Amino acid sequence: MAFQPIFDMRTGIPWAYEALVRGPNGESAASILDRVSPENRYTFDQRCRVAAIEGAVAAGILRSEAKLSINFMPNAVYTPKACIQLTLRTAAEQDFPPERLMFEMTENERMSDSAHICNIIDSYRNMGFTVALDDFGSGYAGLNLLSEFQTDVIKLDMELIRNIDTRLPRRMIVESMVALCQRMGIIVIAEGVETEAEYDAVRAIGIDLIQGYLLAKPMFQGLPPLAWTPPELRELRLAS
Repeated sequence: MAFQPIFDMRTGIPWAYEALVRGPNGESAASILDRVSPENRYTFDQRCRVAAIEGAVAAGILRSEAKLSINFMPNAVYTPKACIQLTLRTAAEQDFPPERLMFEMTENERMSDSAHICNIIDSYRNMGFTVALDDFGSGYAGLNLLSEFQTDVIKLDMELIRNIDTRLPRRMIVESMVALCQRMGIIVIAEGVETEAEYDAVRAIGIDLIQGYLLAKPMFQGLPPLAWTPPELRELRLAS
């Protein structure tokens, strides 16, 4: 696992660290996920959860108050309470508070059984976890998903963020999505922020939680610090 922070840009402090699967020699997530089949999906999903918790604790996440965000495959969860047991045992063994776990499911994975997804979300919430919908705006159903179920967090797909400073229609769409999520009580994260202009645009829209190469790239066996400090944080720190 590599770890990439999601920063709360009101403070510059990591709000969460996302665990990103990589190969043993640094191979991309896509090259690993291409080898996941219906036969090994459950085992792969379970091993990723264990690796994420163990790796984050070894990297020092317990010295912060940040959440640990773990990607999971909804289609690998046959019964939420049964499938979470190894995760809970691992968290207990590592002294990691389970209420600091956040589970991300991607819109790119076809979610044909909405009742099953709702059951996962409700079960995870009842256990004290945060649930996020990743890559929102890129997948099969888009806004239709929000009519079926609501997660605690939505991560806007990076293609919606790319060049948002110069693409007015894209900016208007994101503004509308943020306003909708605010009305629904859903937290919004902008991922894939790579330029200062993109950062300025998403902050102007009102997004506080940001992830992207501008702020920090993923790191193996460590938790990367903020790599670029925006002017408003510099002024805040000087004032304090």
